[in-house]
This record gives sequence, structure tokens and C-alpha cells, in this order.
Amino acid sequence: QVQLVESGGGLVQPGGSLRLSCAASESIFRFNAMGWYRQAPGKQRELVAAITAGGNTNYVASVKGRFTISRDSAKNTLYLQMNSLKTEDTAVYYCSAQRSTSGYWGQGTQVTVSS
Repeated sequence: QVQLVESGGGLVQPGGSLRLSCAASESIFRFNAMGWYRQAPGKQRELVAAITAGGNTNYVASVKGRFTISRDSAKNTLYLQMNSLKTEDTAVYYCSAQRSTSGYWGQGTQVTVSS
């Protein structure tokens, strides 16, 4: 069973930065794509950023230019660097991975942006 473990969430002031990590239990190149989703209270879960096995990336418009998705294949880890954080970025952030018709999720990590 694939396991995805997120870390790096926390409380940060507006304008600050955080880096989320997602450690996978197997080689990340076995996945067709990996991504970060988030869910704020009372809202639907939304895709924030994704990266394909080939390295193509895409971002939701609200985070373009502020967030960067990356990976380290040697560590089987996916990252989300979040800069210039805003209060509206407050949410639980989830790591996801897709392989064929199967999807996998991490347990989530809370990000709170507040002064």
C-alpha cells in the first residue's frame, strides 16, 4: 500500500513562507502525476499544483508566481514551496499521487496564515 506523509505545515504571518514535504513509500517516478490539494473550511478541495512524471507543472491561478512544486527522486519526496502567503491560503494541504486508475492521499497538514 502506497503511503504519503506530509510535513511542514504550521502558523505563519501574511507575507511569510513555508515549505511542505510529502514523503512517498516508493519511487515517485512510479506515479503518473503527483500534486498538492488544499481544503479550507466550508470549501471544496481544490488542486493547488501538480507535476507529471515528465516534469510538467501546473498551478491554480491564485498561487502562480508564489508557489513552486518540485520533487527529489533520491528522497522520494514531493515539495511545495509557498512564498508571499496570504490569509486566503489557510487550509489543510494534502499530497496526492496517481498511478493508472489508482489515486493515493496523504493525511494532510494544516497551514494557517494569520497575523
